[in-house]
Amino acid sequence: MTKPSIIFMGTPDFAVNALKALHESGLFEIALVVSQPDRPKGRGRKLEPTPVKAYAQAMGYRVEQPETVKSEEFIRLAEEIAPDFFVVVAFGQILNQRLLDVPKVCPVNIHGSLLPRYRGSAPIQRAVMNGDAVTGVTTMVMDRGMDTGDMLLTVETPIGPEDTAATLHDRLSELGGELIVKTLPGLLDGSVVPVPQDNEAATHAAMLSKAEGEIDWSAPARIIDCRLRGMTPWPGAFTFLDGKRLRIHKTQPLEMPATDAPGTVVTGGSELVVATGEGLLRIVELQGANGKRMPAEAFLRGNPIEPGARMGS
Repeated sequence: MTKPSIIFMGTPDFAVNALKALHESGLFEIALVVSQPDRPKGRGRKLEPTPVKAYAQAMGYRVEQPETVKSEEFIRLAEEIAPDFFVVVAFGQILNQRLLDVPKVCPVNIHGSLLPRYRGSAPIQRAVMNGDAVTGVTTMVMDRGMDTGDMLLTVETPIGPEDTAATLHDRLSELGGELIVKTLPGLLDGSVVPVPQDNEAATHAAMLSKAEGEIDWSAPARIIDCRLRGMTPWPGAFTFLDGKRLRIHKTQPLEMPATDAPGTVVTGGSELVVATGEGLLRIVELQGANGKRMPAEAFLRGNPIEPGARMGS
């Protein structure tokens, strides 16, 4: 019996687990892997393969890296392969309608949120930043909109108080791989049926900017902590003290009321606690402008901060 065929499209680490799951399942013929062109990285600016390309080549798959999948050359290649499915995960290019019409069954996307919540480019980060208790992964039929296609399957995972965008990214990537292996056979045997999204309930997860990393000390301590964890590892959270930039890596909200103005340092010595708009926030790990990331206690030994000092721009 002929296996269902796939053209897989993905670029970063987040997409690798889906490709790996499809490969290890043995249920599908992966006819082609498509990834963004290699980009220069590091100080030497050497071209490095994308994570998806590196995995695909190690597994012996054919890889194409078109500057645009809208080119006539690439569309003709896809039409010649005539796969049953496209599987698209964090690919980084927009597919036009002609491409979306190529698969015999449908094009399927893996999205890192519980749609219709957090459509857009930063669903993982925004879920942590907003203090959500739960998020997940959705598989959907792709259409020309921004994550607006009919939903197929979902899987949930809690967001813990120690979760960052990085830890959640890795967990959702694993779940996405598990989900796609259930979704495609379900589409073929009819057990998975597309369900339209509730557009009225949709929210947008806009791309993060570096400016969002600056801590607003007038916000509640819990919200500051959520925002910091959602911006880890990028763009990172920062503040200023005496005009010098401090990068804040880890914090802990304290169940104590704040009586000082937001941004005021309320302890000295070996502990760094700052007043916020609601409650106190302990800074656990931080980094000076030209220093290394370190525990607050170690930082304060070389950079003492007196109570009453004010953080913020």
